[in-house]
Amino acid sequence: MTIETTTGGVLVLILMMTVVTLATRFGGVFIMSFVRISPRIESFINTMASSVLIAIIVPMAFGGDAGAIAALSVTAITVLLLKKPLPAIAAGILAAAIVRYMF
Repeated sequence: MTIETTTGGVLVLILMMTVVTLATRFGGVFIMSFVRISPRIESFINTMASSVLIAIIVPMAFGGDAGAIAALSVTAITVLLLKKPLPAIAAGILAAAIVRYMF
């Protein structure tokens, strides 16, 4: 299978990705409408979100550049101090930008 890089080919790819994304999102909601949410299932759903985030962050912490490590460190420290995620994320982005600009 070849992928056309013309304007029409790119638009077809974007349309295909849109359809797949919508199908998975709506499909998940549709399937979960048949499941009774017990405390055990609710705990699984809450824990799953954290495990996905950790699966993304840990490889970056061990294999990332100085900017990634600075962003993770500053974000972790800021969220522990302020107990608010949005300022911590902003501080992490700023730290990564500064480190990458300087080095």
